[in-house]
Amino acid sequence: MVLPQQKGVLAMSASIEALKEHIEELPLIDHHVHGVVRDNPSTENFANMITESDRTPKSVAMAMDSQVGFAVRRWCAPLLGLEKHASADEYFARRIEIGSEKVNRILLGEAKIAHYLIETGYRGDEIHGPEGMAQLTGAKIDEVIRLETLAQFHAETSGTSAANFSETFATFLAQKARTAVGLKSIAAYRIGLDFDPTAPSKLELQNALGNWFKDIDSGNDRRLVDPIIIRHVIWQGIELGLPIQFHIGYGDPDLSLHKCDPLLMTELIRITEKLNIPILLLHNYPYQRNAGYLAQMFRNVFIDVGLAINYSGARSPAIIAESLELAPFNKILFSSDAWGLPELTYLGTRLFRNGLHEVLGEWVAKGEWSLGDAKHVSDSIAFENAHIAYSLTK
Repeated sequence: MVLPQQKGVLAMSASIEALKEHIEELPLIDHHVHGVVRDNPSTENFANMITESDRTPKSVAMAMDSQVGFAVRRWCAPLLGLEKHASADEYFARRIEIGSEKVNRILLGEAKIAHYLIETGYRGDEIHGPEGMAQLTGAKIDEVIRLETLAQFHAETSGTSAANFSETFATFLAQKARTAVGLKSIAAYRIGLDFDPTAPSKLELQNALGNWFKDIDSGNDRRLVDPIIIRHVIWQGIELGLPIQFHIGYGDPDLSLHKCDPLLMTELIRITEKLNIPILLLHNYPYQRNAGYLAQMFRNVFIDVGLAINYSGARSPAIIAESLELAPFNKILFSSDAWGLPELTYLGTRLFRNGLHEVLGEWVAKGEWSLGDAKHVSDSIAFENAHIAYSLTK
């Protein structure tokens, strides 16, 4: 005889299992991701790609002595025919033995991403672009344009000048954007997020462009780091009306983390809200709660915690939970922000599914949420919100 309290426990267990099955089958839209490397990485390259720092660890074992490294050994090793938690050296030797093409296909296949929004502006010559990723995955592919990289490319290769850059780049950007679903700014890396949110005047822009083109013509450092030009390029993107992604928070040593708090963008968000421009705050660690506040306050703000999920490994459920504190559930998206290593693409999905089930399953088990509500929020984050934010066709 099954007692009433036992029936309740059995019913709850069935709900938790049903939620797990539902999350496992979600057709993910990765709204911010990059391609994977074509060839076997060297020891140094692999060690560098498994961390956000460009201060290469001395060995693969040192590079993987981290949350993300332990997660690779736990979740990726079995997919390559190794035991769970195989050593870092065993893992690296195995992936070299199998070969990059097969490793890419195995791990990207297990990621089960239905639609990639690929940002191609970072070291694009080293990785598969949209066409290559489509061949590897069979998934739908769309492109996101990195504004600063495109502006620099145009300045260096088009024959434009300081006098006419603004007009020629506007035309060039509009042409490129015809086949893109969104834009991205890396202002956080170049100037921090505490920049003047208004468009620069013609006079200050012309002076800044004059100095930049002098550097380009003389062969000096050509990287676009001038805050006036970056503001201008962002505003040229705003004028196109496409969604704009902004890197927020944690990243490589190029940025100053204290200048990467999304609250510093509040005035720009106010302005773009009036213009109905979707603003996508990417990754956000350790500012995910601040990003959640902005998503609640402003109609046009969407957030994710993509990059943080990979690099926090076993602690990623806590970060996922924090992203669900204030942000409306129709404002949270999934991303992996994986670059180069298919391990990062797969882990982005694996840890996301694990963490979402752990967090939502606990709330269902406590009776705080219904199973239906948990499934609804899972669907929203996994794919539905990306459709809304980017006006994607289904």
